[in-house]
Amino acid sequence: MGQFFYRLYPNVRVKFSLILRTPGIALTKEIPKEKLIEQLDHAMSLSVTNSEIHYLRGTDEYGARMFNEDYLNFLKCLRLCAYHLKYVGDKIILEFCCDWKAVTYWETIAMAIVSELRHREILLQMSRGERDAVFATGTIRLMEKIRILKKNPQVTFSDFGTRRRFMRSWQRYVIEILKEELPKEQFKGTSNTQLAMELDLMPTGTNAHEPVMVLSAIMGQNGNDEGLLQAQQTFLDEWWKMYGYGMSIFLPDTYGTESFLRHLDPGMAAAWKGFRGDSGDPVWEGELWCAFYKRHGIDSRTKLMIPSDGLTLPVMIELERHFRNRLHVSDGWGSDLTNDLGIKALSLIAKPMEADGNPTVKLSNNPAKALGPELEVERYKRVHQYHKHRRIECKF
Repeated sequence: MGQFFYRLYPNVRVKFSLILRTPGIALTKEIPKEKLIEQLDHAMSLSVTNSEIHYLRGTDEYGARMFNEDYLNFLKCLRLCAYHLKYVGDKIILEFCCDWKAVTYWETIAMAIVSELRHREILLQMSRGERDAVFATGTIRLMEKIRILKKNPQVTFSDFGTRRRFMRSWQRYVIEILKEELPKEQFKGTSNTQLAMELDLMPTGTNAHEPVMVLSAIMGQNGNDEGLLQAQQTFLDEWWKMYGYGMSIFLPDTYGTESFLRHLDPGMAAAWKGFRGDSGDPVWEGELWCAFYKRHGIDSRTKLMIPSDGLTLPVMIELERHFRNRLHVSDGWGSDLTNDLGIKALSLIAKPMEADGNPTVKLSNNPAKALGPELEVERYKRVHQYHKHRRIECKF
């Protein structure tokens, strides 16, 4: 996505904001402001190393060489842009605003910093024995998951848990144990590119809601409903032109999967690998896709479904069994994998809120995940003929 923004939309200005969806949490009381500033400032001092550029230059797991030299040169010189931080009551206001090609990298980094600082502070209030018990709980839970996975080798997954991990060191430990205990046919890899490089794993992942949100805000500005509706297709066409089959995973729920399928060209659906489900009932979404594929004469057994919304192992097992011999299911396992040590994980996100001064909107298949000004949300619902969905509490 970074290369996509750099090459096609280098001058679009985007504002990101940190959003806490978990009610009743006073982050300002849990994370000292000076410690958060220290970590954010440290992140701004970092740069991509020569070894990391060399690794990216050789990345060809999804077909031909993925990254062009002009982008790698840009990445090598990149430093994170300035941030805006305020503590207001119980709420941390953390925003980032600059060119899209630069601001996009803050999302994962900011979320990981906030998550880890919170857990560090919680651990500091414990005795040594209590801290040991937390990590022992995490290890026991991890090994139980591995025991169950070994009994269900048909369940395959990748680590998608960087943003809300318990700690950086804990995520690395989890990934190392998974690599040692499970075959690569089952544990597919990690979306953490640094860990993929250092541990010789497959770097995995898909595009996010961000591109469609930003393009919709730009193309749909000034009440241009036709442009708003066209934004999704514009992104798909440009993404395919840049990356082709290798990275061809749809993310259909930005404005509701029903709207996405209503406008999806069957030829494009036949050409792309599959889709990622990131909100609402994953069985419902998978069935929608199976029906779409059948209606257009596409063999769904050749298509990949990547569930990624608040997954737990029982849900992963259920989904594989439900869609066996109809869809190939391979999960993007996040917070329940990298933040399951007995301390409640937060539902924390960082999303684009404005693009060139225009508000962004996300609807999702779950109203609890909707974002944007109320009037714009209603407009997007009207344009996309959005159907009412059941509200599901965001666990992660």
